[in-house]
Amino acid sequence: MQNILIQTTIPYAEDDWNVGRFSLLTEHLRSLKDADGNALYNVTARDRDADVKFPDSILGKLDESDYDQLWLFALDVGEGLTTDDCAAITRFRKRGGGIFSARDHNDMGSSLCTLGGVGAAHYFHSKQPDPDESRRCRDDHDTLNIDWPNYHSGSNGDYQTIAAVDHELMRRPDGSLIEYFPAHPHEGGVGVADDSSHVIATGTSKVSNRPLFC
Repeated sequence: MQNILIQTTIPYAEDDWNVGRFSLLTEHLRSLKDADGNALYNVTARDRDADVKFPDSILGKLDESDYDQLWLFALDVGEGLTTDDCAAITRFRKRGGGIFSARDHNDMGSSLCTLGGVGAAHYFHSKQPDPDESRRCRDDHDTLNIDWPNYHSGSNGDYQTIAAVDHELMRRPDGSLIEYFPAHPHEGGVGVADDSSHVIATGTSKVSNRPLFC
């Protein structure tokens, strides 16, 4: 059985993206069974410790834990991970731990920047902007309180058609490739930072027709 940690980078707040907002994901992972009916995953879901000035009690020692995977939802605007947190997560990855990281528009999730092997692929507004200066502009022009990167792939609750490469992460159980992702009116920006990162799927902005990388 694999041990999965689902973790946010912000302390609990009722009217914010606390880990309870990801309860359907947590319940789905816990429900998955192997052919003999045994659970595939043991899932822990938690928010970041309340005092962001200190290392998180779990992330700050993640490399010493028995977790196999980290599903990190970066919802901060730059203060969600301490230096010690990032160092421990980087060591976790180097010892073979798997990392799924997700963030959103503008500077949301910008604490990811210093994660070894992960952070360099994320582009933000105020920190580590897209090296392609032509992309440093608004894509979604309707939500004026959210600045770039804010790519419009579709309305919330809708889906976007994607082009996927033949990669294990993009294959269904029957071997066919995934064709659709959920859509969002203001996606963040990612790219190929170095030889350790690869594009496995592309979408298209419904406003500018720019390709969106995954």
